[in-house]
Amino acid sequence: MEEMMADQKTVDVIIPVYKPDETLMRLFHRLEEQSYPIRKIIVMNTEKSYWEDSRYAHVKNLEVHHVTKEEFDHGGTRNRGAGYSKADLMVFMTDDAVPADKNLIRALVNAFLKTGRGGEKVVMAYARQLPNPDCALAEQYTRSFNYPSESRVKTEADLKELGIKTFFASNVCCAYDRSIFLEAGGFTKTTIFNEDMIYAGNAVRYRGEAVAYAADAKVIHSHNYGCIAQFKRNFDLAVSQADHPEVFGGIRSESEGIRLVKNTCTWLVKQNKPWLIPGVIIKSGFKYMGYLMGKRYRTLPRRLILSCTMNQSYWGKHKTE
Repeated sequence: MEEMMADQKTVDVIIPVYKPDETLMRLFHRLEEQSYPIRKIIVMNTEKSYWEDSRYAHVKNLEVHHVTKEEFDHGGTRNRGAGYSKADLMVFMTDDAVPADKNLIRALVNAFLKTGRGGEKVVMAYARQLPNPDCALAEQYTRSFNYPSESRVKTEADLKELGIKTFFASNVCCAYDRSIFLEAGGFTKTTIFNEDMIYAGNAVRYRGEAVAYAADAKVIHSHNYGCIAQFKRNFDLAVSQADHPEVFGGIRSESEGIRLVKNTCTWLVKQNKPWLIPGVIIKSGFKYMGYLMGKRYRTLPRRLILSCTMNQSYWGKHKTE
């Protein structure tokens, strides 16, 4: 019965793309193999000069729209992509995530059949991220920490237990109910980063809705960031939180980071790799410094901000001196 109900939902996949490589080709191939039908694949490509139509001519139901690098915004560009969709559900993916099997889309669709403990409606469902073959050992544990093997539907009732993890979701692969998405105004139109968690936070805190984590929906996606890249990523993460106190205000996230460090070190000992622990601690220090500075970015000189961020174009477009 559930499968029949799920099959009634139409699905579009929306993918922001920048400088596509072979990973995007693998992504397209895996999407074509899905057991659940995809109505349309909508690509929001940054800079037309990087896109070769002939290379992707074989991809079925592909629709490509171009934006300039100056126009790109994490929330705004995805909203434009949503504007081209007429499906019941939209699955946002990034161009470096590849479905792990043929049931990714079906598993995401089925997550919308669930509800929160209080009957809250699921409005978004995000996938489990598995590490790439070249993923560093400590980062492999981080994947399992953030994306465990058990599915869960999260609501406001989980705030006391989960804290900021209640809002955790990732547009690396995340499905949205399109009608509710449009009613809610979509993603924050101008955001440095974290548009997925901002949307989830508003859904949970203000609209009484639920966020589903679908552990059986799996994509392969990981990064081996160095210390400086982690610093900058966490700086931008904290900026997004500082810019949205209505979502993140009063909810501490530092304790979750400390728990990750402790658990990672314990896991490395069990793996007989204790010599990797100093590297984890050092990298975690960079993460925390980036986070602290991002939270206080309004007190920093512009030149320092530009050296701390991963998204320099954001500050040029959206922030004044």
